[in-house]
Amino acid sequence: MTDTFKAVQITDHVHWVGAIDWDVRDFHGYLTQRGSTYNAYLIMGERPTLVDTVKAEFFDEMLSRIRSVVDPKTIEVLISNHAEMDHSGALPRTIEQIQPKEVYASKAGVQALEDHFHMGGGIQAVADGQTLSLGELNLTFVETRMCHWPDSMVSYLAEDHILFSQDGFGMHLASAERFADEIDPSVLGHEAAKYYANILLPLSKFIVKTLDKLQMLDLPIQMLAPDHGPIYRTEKDIGWILGKYADWAAQKPTCKAVVVYDTMWQSTDKMARAIHEGLAAEGVDVRMMPARGCHRSDIATELLDAGALVMGTPTINNTMFPSVADALTYIRGLAPKNMIGAAFGSYGWSAEGAKEVHETLAGMGLEMVGEELKVKYVPDEAALARCRQLGVDIAQRLKAKVQAEVPA
Repeated sequence: MTDTFKAVQITDHVHWVGAIDWDVRDFHGYLTQRGSTYNAYLIMGERPTLVDTVKAEFFDEMLSRIRSVVDPKTIEVLISNHAEMDHSGALPRTIEQIQPKEVYASKAGVQALEDHFHMGGGIQAVADGQTLSLGELNLTFVETRMCHWPDSMVSYLAEDHILFSQDGFGMHLASAERFADEIDPSVLGHEAAKYYANILLPLSKFIVKTLDKLQMLDLPIQMLAPDHGPIYRTEKDIGWILGKYADWAAQKPTCKAVVVYDTMWQSTDKMARAIHEGLAAEGVDVRMMPARGCHRSDIATELLDAGALVMGTPTINNTMFPSVADALTYIRGLAPKNMIGAAFGSYGWSAEGAKEVHETLAGMGLEMVGEELKVKYVPDEAALARCRQLGVDIAQRLKAKVQAEVPA
């Protein structure tokens, strides 16, 4: 077992010693169809250093990879960039077995690790901008609070121009390939977007601050090494992911609408189809996402580059349909900004469902198009015409909003 897993050298001084999780399919409500990786990095120099660990159950895999390079007990320094347990779960056992001379985290990270593991101290806090000498190598720490936890920081190895970026710029993707340029660009693009949409979207204002901070520091980055997914080692790929984060964080509206709905007796489905026709007739890119067939995290991914969210529900037991409530609760937590919204739905003897959706979207700060559109029982031709017109109205409002964002 100890000889099975091997490290991968990624720079003159750094080896990847993480773990590949081929099995994980749910990451706190986020559907991870392609698994994940938990990346840890071994810096080999005068003072061998381990940057981050792995999820607890993958400790043996990480240790095997370390052992393929060096006796783990020669590691002197352990860095925790982020306290979330998919990166710190193996930390207590690692400290116990390796017995490093020094363990470092951000000030908030020290407290978070104590709250998680109750180890009774022993972890030292580093300050924002502090540099740690590893002998001939130097590691600088940069706080990136709320990117994506309060304890989050990144570490920069000056001699190799490598930024260990914890969860920033990562993705959930299990792969035998360690580098972004080895992976199908369409897979890379989708998983990077899905990760941002489901993990980092509500923290976009902090992402902007982090990007600005890194630009101000003007660190020459030749490799970007996140804690999930592949490593970026080309100028093209590093520029691509940094540019994507800047675009996603800006949350500018586009001429794309996402229609999320469910139906009991096909009435709300008919309404959704008519709304789609109105949107599409005006040239809007439309994604139809029936809630019972689309996972909440896939809906969130489609919303990342959309400008309008349209949600429909039948009324059941005086409230919205369960699958719509699930999707809406999840989306509300992700707090999308700068979007147009609309609500619709069918009902029998009470019409609370669509009203609840409308009120929730409005409460999220979406710019609502009219009141909720409600139809009793089965929509007739006149009702479907109103639905189509709602699609047209949304499209026209959306196009005007997008045009207003274009610099003169």
